[in-house]
Amino acid sequence: MSVNVLVIPEDFRKDQYVLKPLVERLMQDVVSKPRVRVCCDPLLGGVDQATRWDRIQEIVDRYRGMTKVFLLIVDRDGEPDRTKALAGLESRAAALLEGTAAVFLAENAWQEVEVWILAGMTDLPKDWKWADIRAERDPKESYFEPYVRLRGLQDILQSGRDVLAREAAARYKRVRQLCPEDLGRLEGRLRDALGELSV
Repeated sequence: MSVNVLVIPEDFRKDQYVLKPLVERLMQDVVSKPRVRVCCDPLLGGVDQATRWDRIQEIVDRYRGMTKVFLLIVDRDGEPDRTKALAGLESRAAALLEGTAAVFLAENAWQEVEVWILAGMTDLPKDWKWADIRAERDPKESYFEPYVRLRGLQDILQSGRDVLAREAAARYKRVRQLCPEDLGRLEGRLRDALGELSV
């Protein structure tokens, strides 16, 4: 059975290149025929918009009936209460989707989605410690952008996000292993939610 998945990023203009290949690969481990697309209409333009219920309700209302899995994925950005805010959105979306065969899940990347790309890379500089990357509040500036320059990808589409995310997706099990607090957790929650819906 095919499953339509709508990924809702905080800003699709860059995040779509990271999220689409990684979520496609994640979903292949959960269901047999995932069809993943990224929500580009409306443009949310940042985490503040992406965590506002009226914006999420607008998206759910617009795509309900053609989407089985709504996935809101935002950056944590060092905000300890981000998960609590996302749980509130999930609860309200669950009420909106009650009686349908659809589910809404929200997850925050720890700390930014670009870290999922770095998790899939096997050629990171030897002096970089994974614990330091995970703990860094601004890993995009501190690690991802320097890595892009090391790879010579800074001048291609979205600073190499498309190329690098596809590489990371090809090593998805490594990414999941190194990112259990967010990507691993999301996969487990998807399995549970879709099991309850009897995909």
